[in-house]
Amino acid sequence: MNPWQEVLERIEARDDDGLATFLDGLNDLGRRAVALQLPGHLSEELRGGVRIRWEIEELAPGYRMAGAACLAGAQQVATWLNRRELRRVREPERDAERIVSLLRRRPLEWRRDLAVRLADRLRPPVGRTWRRMGGVPNWHLAAALIPETGVEPPDGDAFVVGWLWRVALRRDAGGPGLDGDPLLGSMLPRLFQAQGVGEPLLLRERWNGGGLVADLAGLTGEGRVPRRTVLDGCATRFLTGGSADEITPFVRLWQLLRPEPEEIPVLDFVRLLPSAVPPLAQLALDELRRADGAGLLDDELFAEAVGSLAYRPEKKLLQAAVQWLARTPAPRSAGAVAALAPLFDLDSPALRERAVRLAVRLAPHTDDAGRAAIREAASRLPADLRERVAAGYGAVAAQETGRPVAAVLSAPALPALPRQPGSPAELVAEIRALTWPEDPSRCELLLGRLVELAHHDRDGVIAALRPWWKETRRQGGPYHDVFDRSAQEAGVSILLARCALALVAPEKSRKIETGSYVTSQEWPPQAFVRRRYEEVIALLERGGTTPVLLATPTSPTGHVDAGTLVERMELLGETEPLETDFRQALLRLPRQFDRELLVRAEQLPSRAGRELAAWMRDGGWPNPDADCRLREVEPSHDAGCRGLRCDGVSVLRCDAVSDEQSYVLRVEVVPPEGLPAWLAELWTAEPQVPYLSHPGDALWWPWVLPSHREIVATWLVRCRPWLARSYDFTPEALATLAHGDGPVGAATAFTLAGGLARRRDAQRAQAADAALTLAACGQFPAAELGWVLADLIRHEYVPLKAITDALGDLAAAGAHAEVWRTLAVALPSLLPGPGERARAGLGGLLGVAAHAAELAGAKGEVPGLAELAARKGTSLLLQEAGHLYETITP
Repeated sequence: MNPWQEVLERIEARDDDGLATFLDGLNDLGRRAVALQLPGHLSEELRGGVRIRWEIEELAPGYRMAGAACLAGAQQVATWLNRRELRRVREPERDAERIVSLLRRRPLEWRRDLAVRLADRLRPPVGRTWRRMGGVPNWHLAAALIPETGVEPPDGDAFVVGWLWRVALRRDAGGPGLDGDPLLGSMLPRLFQAQGVGEPLLLRERWNGGGLVADLAGLTGEGRVPRRTVLDGCATRFLTGGSADEITPFVRLWQLLRPEPEEIPVLDFVRLLPSAVPPLAQLALDELRRADGAGLLDDELFAEAVGSLAYRPEKKLLQAAVQWLARTPAPRSAGAVAALAPLFDLDSPALRERAVRLAVRLAPHTDDAGRAAIREAASRLPADLRERVAAGYGAVAAQETGRPVAAVLSAPALPALPRQPGSPAELVAEIRALTWPEDPSRCELLLGRLVELAHHDRDGVIAALRPWWKETRRQGGPYHDVFDRSAQEAGVSILLARCALALVAPEKSRKIETGSYVTSQEWPPQAFVRRRYEEVIALLERGGTTPVLLATPTSPTGHVDAGTLVERMELLGETEPLETDFRQALLRLPRQFDRELLVRAEQLPSRAGRELAAWMRDGGWPNPDADCRLREVEPSHDAGCRGLRCDGVSVLRCDAVSDEQSYVLRVEVVPPEGLPAWLAELWTAEPQVPYLSHPGDALWWPWVLPSHREIVATWLVRCRPWLARSYDFTPEALATLAHGDGPVGAATAFTLAGGLARRRDAQRAQAADAALTLAACGQFPAAELGWVLADLIRHEYVPLKAITDALGDLAAAGAHAEVWRTLAVALPSLLPGPGERARAGLGGLLGVAAHAAELAGAKGEVPGLAELAARKGTSLLLQEAGHLYETITP
């Protein structure tokens, strides 16, 4: 067997130790033979798709050894070892040992060149936590070559981060930590400068309170690490700045070292207060107060420190500033009284009143500049507080405030439809580029173009598809694994690939059967999509063609222009269209169209043409009656848990171990009489399973029913959009749905509420786009959203703060009238009654309501608001209740 075949077999058998021995014994001729074949082989393999790439990553140790031992130049080897699919290995230290052993036959200068090149190409790890915990790719190899070749350790951040990850993971596995590490001396000064060290430093700290930070503090306390070096390093890192994750380890280290007051860099900490991340700002405040207690903070720095804290957004720090000032004797504290002025504008009544009280107490000791600052800020205070300030500082004129200006409401635009490929080669390139989660518009346009090109140039399309087909065959599994949706969550793109396979290899396509598991798990809207694609697959498998697919969208909403549909029907002539494709085309027709098209439709000779004409003559299908609401049920010990579906309803919570009531979300759709059975299934059928197997399916439903938004929303509600999941596509589907047509109601409101309450910014933004779109079109379901929010908030299915923030953003974006109408419905159910305790955060929601009402110029009455506004107190709730009452009272 030639050397290349031997190497390849050992790589694929994962015989890494045997491969190392074989490569070490190869002569120069054998190495050249391997080097000649290796790069081309890997490039050819990687053309086999994602699955082959995963397999290559599993075989990376063997490929790395073969390249390191056989490729000629140091630059060539460094490039090979840094290939994306070869960089990460499961046992990096063992990998480094093998490769270093194989490289020892190379000249010293060659190895030095490789060590430098590997070190220069190190990059800090990125991505998800499990990938970052793998450390810096190729670090172990570079770190092994550096001492062996005498190369100076590099200055880059990546080398320091890689070293920390190695120590942290080794310590976590029960090995030694920093104590005795040979690189500690050279790495210590760089530790305080490198970016990306936060996560490895705190790796164990987050789990059980121990970690590299504690180790370093212990070594410093024992005198084995210079204390001055560590303290100066921390102070330098504090001034450098960075994210909270990066600064927190050094904050923790400083706290563990507990410097003496004389060791605190007072001036640096004062200058950090205005802009430092919260953990560092809190540390600076604590240390400055210690220094102040030791008499190390002069009056000027004291005033600067308190003044800096007054502009911080964190309430805790603001309270600390007031406490520090209150506990400092006058007249020293009076020198910082101007710092109280910003606190007069806070939305925290208790803190604001405390700042006023302290300012009045310090008035006799305040200089002219401080008095002027206090009077100017007091002009914006409520009348009672303004009068109290005037008693100590002189008359204060109330500041006139004009009515706030509302933003102009506009609907976010949908992305334009992708460009259709012009040639078979472009079509195949687009099919190769399909990813998950998929874009329904791209899939639909590719399907339509595939059918059109196959009709006009079947041989050309087959020739273009043949290389793709050969690559797909090499993916290692039977056709069922590659093209059946039960094998992987690839959505409709698998069905689109089946359409291509039906053209290029119909005999193979006919052997594939969609798994019964998939068909039983699909919900009716997705089953409808699948039937349409399978219809095309069957057509192509039997060698048939059609000049056009009727349902290919012409609008980014998923609609098909009525005139275009009539033209496509005319192109078919007497030929009957594909059944499901025709039904999908009817569902994609807009509700409004040129009535003159009816004349042309009535002249169509096919049965489908007559059905289209009848549909246009009748104005489409009537809307079904849809209802969606929470209903209380008795707790059941047989019920499941939060989020299940039982007896045709979505169960929000089943408290089987308590006496609490459970609530179900019941979705009911009553179709009109006389609907065809296939349409009644889409409008009324319950899913056979409670969970959506493929989360990306939801992206398709607005494209299935673009003129029936509330029906789409009823299916989205069944996905439980109030549950926070990173893989949920409900908010994105909602953003598309809003641009469609048809009535909206309770189901749309439930989906909006769930989207607006999301924790992830991207998902919340998609729901907000949907809300703004509906508002801009005058179709915002304010009343329905009001009672939906009231129910979900009262039963704690969505967090009040998240809803408050979302509604505030909508009002600021121009949907203030819609937000007010929503809250006018929701607030009566949320306001506390006599003797009841208000829910936390309600004051913020009342503030949003007051702002929206002011922008909208709304007047009216909210039941229970007058009684709440009349209560005595200084809480934010009562203040905002009074503000809202004053705003809406005629």
